[in-house]
Amino acid sequence: MASSRKARLYGGMDAEERRAERRLKLIDAAIEVYGEVGYRGATVKAICEAAELTERYFYESFTNSEALLIAAYGHVVGHLHEEMTAAAAAAGDDAEMRLHAALTLYFTRLKQHPKPARVFLLEISGISPAVDAVKLDALRVFSDILVPPALDPKRSGKGAAASLLSVGMVGAVISIALRWVSKQYPQAVEEVVAIAASFCRVALTEAGHREDGHLS
Repeated sequence: MASSRKARLYGGMDAEERRAERRLKLIDAAIEVYGEVGYRGATVKAICEAAELTERYFYESFTNSEALLIAAYGHVVGHLHEEMTAAAAAAGDDAEMRLHAALTLYFTRLKQHPKPARVFLLEISGISPAVDAVKLDALRVFSDILVPPALDPKRSGKGAAASLLSVGMVGAVISIALRWVSKQYPQAVEEVVAIAASFCRVALTEAGHREDGHLS
């Protein structure tokens, strides 16, 4: 191996790739541990043991437990939002179909993956202003997914009031999800989607958004 190479290869990966691999192992382990004992009940030691890494590697990637929580949250919601966006796009241009597809994907994934759902809905609240800011950003993305481009209040000229209604719509959906997950999924996905969609329609109608009468 050439001595001038900056990153020494080991096991087919260079140093940066191995750091990225360890970071992902810690995030995956954190999601598992948070799902079992909660964020406040989790310790760095327990997460490192679940990841099969020493604590030295934890501090290689994260300054503290809160930084890991933010990373785990971003990992969960990032994948979820990507899937929701794809589901909505696959439903075509019909606003009703897009909304139903995105919500169905959302609630289906929450039921299929209860531990990430706990991170997404339960463990992210009331930790710190920094965590709250990350959550708020995620809510904005969620709103943009549920509201089709033609109905986006930021493009409709309706102003701040419509934007607040859109955010409130997402808050209603997440509150429904929180209740549903905390009660161990008592209703079928289809029933929960129908309830959440009804709140979305009310918010969109109140905001004055309509597309060919589909959301009236």
